[in-house]
Amino acid sequence: YANDYSDGIRGTDDDRTGPTRLTGSGLAKPEHVKLAAFIAFGAAAVFGVVLSAMAGAMWLVLVGALCIAAAWFYTGGESPYGYSGLGEVSVFIFFGLVAVIGTEYTQSGHVSWEGFLCALAIGAISASVNLANNIRDIPTDAAAGKRTLAVRLGDDRSRTLFTVLTLFPFFISLVLSMTTVASLAALVALPLAVASVLKVRGGASGKELIPVLGMNGKTMLAWAIVTAVAFAWFGWEFWVGVGEAVPYTAGV
Repeated sequence: YANDYSDGIRGTDDDRTGPTRLTGSGLAKPEHVKLAAFIAFGAAAVFGVVLSAMAGAMWLVLVGALCIAAAWFYTGGESPYGYSGLGEVSVFIFFGLVAVIGTEYTQSGHVSWEGFLCALAIGAISASVNLANNIRDIPTDAAAGKRTLAVRLGDDRSRTLFTVLTLFPFFISLVLSMTTVASLAALVALPLAVASVLKVRGGASGKELIPVLGMNGKTMLAWAIVTAVAFAWFGWEFWVGVGEAVPYTAGV
């Protein structure tokens, strides 16, 4: 909603290739889309505060506030950082590092090296979705003065970076196998990732890139679920084997 509103009032979506936007298409009034954005921010804030309190880590509220600010100023404000090529960096940090590491911390009270690697993996493929979106919009973004990472890198190098980001989680699976071989089961999502890469490397452009967003989203979901199940199984086997409950060490 925040991105829809800010891009819409700037005129960035006036000649859009991707899915229809509410503000840019005139389907909703800008002030209503803005209100929807702040309602969503408010709901996230409420649940974030509750979760932080339950985890005994109220300092996480500050992280949540930073997340909301990052979401708004991606395309909002006088100098949106999404227009300066930092969109993928932001997605990597907030969709990957903050989301995954924050989740592990609130649930276990600490951060493991496996959790950190999972955060890198999710951050990378999340950034690839954003990058595919920006590769599709290179012509219109460049014309509108929106200097995304794709516009700055150019078409060919952006597609190369997309390939690296899309396949990165599967490299992480190989590293995670040092903890449990079960993590290799996440390679089941590799064919979908390869199909996405082949489409992008094959020169797909404009509306042809829209399915790539969904393909990488499904790849990320499949990888995350299988990896989570693999480690849940590993954790169960380990702690049952030693006859102890999984410890929670809040604040450590």
